[in-house]
Amino acid sequence: MGRGRQKAKHTKLARELKSFSPNINYSVLQQELGGGPSNDELVDKWADYAEYSTEDDEYADERQQGRSA
Repeated sequence: MGRGRQKAKHTKLARELKSFSPNINYSVLQQELGGGPSNDELVDKWADYAEYSTEDDEYADERQQGRSA
């Protein structure tokens, strides 16, 4: 494909993207960016389902030091 045809395709694509305006649900976006549940709430919600053992966890000591600091 020659440079002229390639440039024409890129120009066509650029025009389509320039005029593209998607439908945005701003309430959902707001929840995702800051209005949603905190990380602690999610951990509490799913903690019962996790089988967690500090014996198998090689990073448990590092996390404990991070919490106490």
